[in-house]
Amino acid sequence: MTDTKIGFSDAERQAMQQRADELRAMKGVKGAAKKAKELDACLAAIAVLEGTDRVVAERLHVIVSEEAPQLDPKTWYGFPTYAKDGKNIVFYQPSSKFDARYGTVGFEEHAALDDGDMWPVAYAVIEMTDAVERRLRELVRRAAG
Repeated sequence: MTDTKIGFSDAERQAMQQRADELRAMKGVKGAAKKAKELDACLAAIAVLEGTDRVVAERLHVIVSEEAPQLDPKTWYGFPTYAKDGKNIVFYQPSSKFDARYGTVGFEEHAALDDGDMWPVAYAVIEMTDAVERRLRELVRRAAG
């Protein structure tokens, strides 16, 4: 018999609940207070990660801070995320979030990565090597415009 379960997985429902919590936490908060609260949330999201997920998220945070300081850290569905003018540019989806084999550094539609008729918007990361860091630095610089 095949599994006919329809709907969202537990992990997907949890992510949606995290997003609702994020929106509630920021309601009525503006300016510097909002940016500070979003930074704290981003750092907290990174701090609860383990293993490679934590290494990649911590390093991505440093990369964004150095290569695109104009991006504001925040969370988005519980993911460490970096935005420009309120628009998400880059995020890290840890492998632990959906029991995946690898974490993903993803870029949203406002990232300046357009390259002809087709380009990648997500990168699987299984280890943070020097080569991976160099590539992410280049991508973050480009994406931030």
